[in-house]
Amino acid sequence: METNVPQRAAADPHRPCFHFLPPANWLNDPNGLIQWNGEYHLFYQYNPHGPFHGTIHWGHAVSADLVHWRHLPIALAPDPGTADEDGCWSGVAIDDDGVPTLIYSGNRNGAQRACLATSADGLLTWQKDAGNPVIAEPPPDMHLVAYRDHSVWREDGVWYQLIGAGIESQGGTALLYRSADLREWEYLHPLLMGDVHRYTPIWTGSMWECPDFFALDGRHVLSISVWDNDHLHYSAAMVGSYRDQRLVPEVEHKLDYGDRYFYAPQSFSDAEGRRIMFGWVQEGRSAEAQLACGWSGVMSLPRVLTLGPDGRVGMQPAPELAALRAEHTHTPAIDIPAGQPVVVADVSGDTLELVVELVPARAGRCGIVVRRSSDGAEQTLITYDAALHQLIVDRTHASLDVATDRNLHVAPLTLRSDEPLRLHIFLDRSVLEVFANERISITSRIYPTRADSVGVALLAEHGEARLNVLDAWQMRA
Repeated sequence: METNVPQRAAADPHRPCFHFLPPANWLNDPNGLIQWNGEYHLFYQYNPHGPFHGTIHWGHAVSADLVHWRHLPIALAPDPGTADEDGCWSGVAIDDDGVPTLIYSGNRNGAQRACLATSADGLLTWQKDAGNPVIAEPPPDMHLVAYRDHSVWREDGVWYQLIGAGIESQGGTALLYRSADLREWEYLHPLLMGDVHRYTPIWTGSMWECPDFFALDGRHVLSISVWDNDHLHYSAAMVGSYRDQRLVPEVEHKLDYGDRYFYAPQSFSDAEGRRIMFGWVQEGRSAEAQLACGWSGVMSLPRVLTLGPDGRVGMQPAPELAALRAEHTHTPAIDIPAGQPVVVADVSGDTLELVVELVPARAGRCGIVVRRSSDGAEQTLITYDAALHQLIVDRTHASLDVATDRNLHVAPLTLRSDEPLRLHIFLDRSVLEVFANERISITSRIYPTRADSVGVALLAEHGEARLNVLDAWQMRA
């Protein structure tokens, strides 16, 4: 690694301040999320050699509060001549009767196979199992397009494991195995199969990456990330009933409407019984720009999962994040005239938490603008369209750099007649996470070029709107 890469990364004005990321280089999927002896452990896909996907290791960090993280030594590294010689790919951490255990995809010559490692010193160092890979081959005669990534749990004293896969001409699937000891595995059947030719309620592609299966509020959830023809699309949730080791889905939806900007999520249960999820927030600028700045990829903020009355998985930012709040500004109720942005004079910056409540016109559009330049040439709009029942993150003018992503993100959101729009927004330089009415989220990336693109404004279109309240906090690193 170049000696000046961490300095170059730290100097990048687009590098987040309060999201987790390594000192430099490449980060992708969250892995091995677990709480152990009161501390939260976050492992992640990491390339120590540059800001690009290659020679994948497992990075490792630990936290007492989900907010302040301490980097630990690399947990897993590829070993020549073994099942993971070309990379230690995504996987999970489990508690095997007091023994911390990792199950991950070892990559060798393009084939990914389940491997196992254990720790005898409190998750600091890891010993790979001599029998790796613990699943030598996928089920025969299935004509798989891909086969990798793991979800492992214990049920009635037996271990179960899902491996993400895709079946030619059929679609994505999660293949179910069982074991008594985590080392000898018997293939059972698909937990659930998708259909690449079906587009409603959502399309689930030709392969499912990073399956994550768990119970939530009396139902069961299968979280998958939709892969198709080497493209990463979005993460989705299938919610339903689990019986006879199969999932019968009743509700299917995107987990986050930023699509690929919240990808490969993984969740875990903590000591309080909360289900907490992290996702990989990818870059929205060119590979050349990533090489120039010396880093790529960031972890989402931790999110607490709940099941809504409509059966959909809801995500809210972990309350521990309030520990990062610094200077606070409160803006009382005001009317927002149609067609004229109202600049919030006392609120500006590129590292902000915003809590906003707005009353939209019956058929109008209203919202908030962030990273706004003084003349509006650069700005990102977060708006609700009452006529279309949509929440929109409009990046059309987010950056004057035409090489960055600037498309719209659109999420369905129908407010009751007496329900205001409630937005909880985290802005961390180039990272934007938006939570709306405890129902949906949109995660995105923006790359403003101007130093004055730090303004905040309110807007209304096709009718007057009203701000009930706006609370803003500057955020600590």
